[in-house]
Amino acid sequence: MAWNDPNWGKKGNNSGPPDLDELWRRFNERLSGLFGGKGRGPSTPSGGGNNHRPISGAILLIAIILVVWIGSGFYIVNARERGVVLRFGKFLEITQPGPRWHLPYPIEAVEIVDTARNRVTEVGYRQNERSKQPGEAAMLTKDKNIINVLFAVQYVVSDPRAFVFNNYIGDDAVFVRQIAESAMREAVGKTLVDSVLTQSTEVAIEARKLMQSTLDRYKSGILIANVTISQVQPPEQVQAAFDDAIKAGQDRDRQKNEGEAYFNDIVPKAKGAAARLLQEAEGYKQSVIARAEGDASRFRQQVTEYNKAPGVTRERLYLETMQQIYSNTTKILVDQKSGSNMLYLPLDKLMQRNSEGQTATPAKPVTGDTPRPNETERRDALRNREARP
Repeated sequence: MAWNDPNWGKKGNNSGPPDLDELWRRFNERLSGLFGGKGRGPSTPSGGGNNHRPISGAILLIAIILVVWIGSGFYIVNARERGVVLRFGKFLEITQPGPRWHLPYPIEAVEIVDTARNRVTEVGYRQNERSKQPGEAAMLTKDKNIINVLFAVQYVVSDPRAFVFNNYIGDDAVFVRQIAESAMREAVGKTLVDSVLTQSTEVAIEARKLMQSTLDRYKSGILIANVTISQVQPPEQVQAAFDDAIKAGQDRDRQKNEGEAYFNDIVPKAKGAAARLLQEAEGYKQSVIARAEGDASRFRQQVTEYNKAPGVTRERLYLETMQQIYSNTTKILVDQKSGSNMLYLPLDKLMQRNSEGQTATPAKPVTGDTPRPNETERRDALRNREARP
C-alpha cells in the first residue's frame, strides 16, 4: 500500500500501524472513566463535548508527579549510619537509624554517613607494598638522611556534620592522606635515621598525635584510629651503605656486651679477693695484738716471780730461751760436768717427734701461764741429768 493512500490507518484496514490521534483519544477516554467522566461512544462526534477531558488528564499527570515527588523524600538510615539533613544547603538536623522522610529535592537533601566503618588510606604505596609511590615515601630524617617510609592510616567518622561540611577536598581518603603525609614527614624529620629504622613504633605514635591535632584544627570530624608503619628502608641506591652501617652498629653492640660480660666476671672475683685479704689482715692484726698482750702479761708475771726468787727465775728464763733457740736447729749440745758416762739422747726420735708435732699442731700464742708443748718433759729430763752422779 502506498503512503499517500487515503485508507491507510483506518479500522477497516489492518495492514498498517494505528493512528496516533486515535490512540491518544482512547487514552483520554479511559482516564476520564477512572475519574468518573463519561466515555465517548462511537456515534459521538470528535469535535463536540470533549474539551474538558485533556484537562482532566493533565491534572492526573500532575497528581502522579506530585506523589512521586513526595515519595522521593523517604529514606532509610541503617544502624551503622547517620543522616545529615540539609535545607537549601544549610544544616538542619542529624537523623538516627530507621525510616525517615524529608522535604524532597530541591528543598531538602540528605547525606548518609557511615560512622562505624573503619576507613583506610595508604601513604607511600597503593594496595600493596610493591606499588610504591616514591614521591610520598621519600622522607628526610634529622641527620639529613633520605629514607622510604610506607604506612597506612585507619580512621573513622566521629562527627557527621563536620565531616560533611568541612571536608574541603570532597574525597576523605585524599584529605586524610595529605595530612598523614605531612605529619609523618614532621615526625621523621625530628628523629635520627637509626631511631627511625629501629624504633618505628614510637615514630608512628608521634605521627598519629600530629595527624589528630591537624584534623581537629580543621574540624574535620575524623578520628585517627591507628597508624601502622609497614616498611622503613633506605633508598635502593644507598641500601648497601646502610647495611654496612647497621652491621657496624651490631658489631659495636656485640663487643660492648662482651666487655660488660668480662667486667661482670672479673669485678666480683677482685672484690672477693680484696675482702679475703682484708679479713686475713684483720685476723693477723688480732693475732699480733693477742700475742703482744700475752707477752706483756707473761712479763708482768715474771717480774713478780723474779722479785720473789731472782735466782730461780733467771735459770728458768735461761732454760726457756735455750729451748726456743734449739727447737729450730738440728744440732743438740749436751753439757756433761762430771763423770765419764755420757747421757744418751735419741736424737733421731726427738727430731722426728718434734717435726711431727710442728706439722700436726698449729702454732698458738704462748703466754706465761701456758707452757710450750713438751716443755715439762724436757725440763724434767734436764733436771734428772744434772742430778745424776
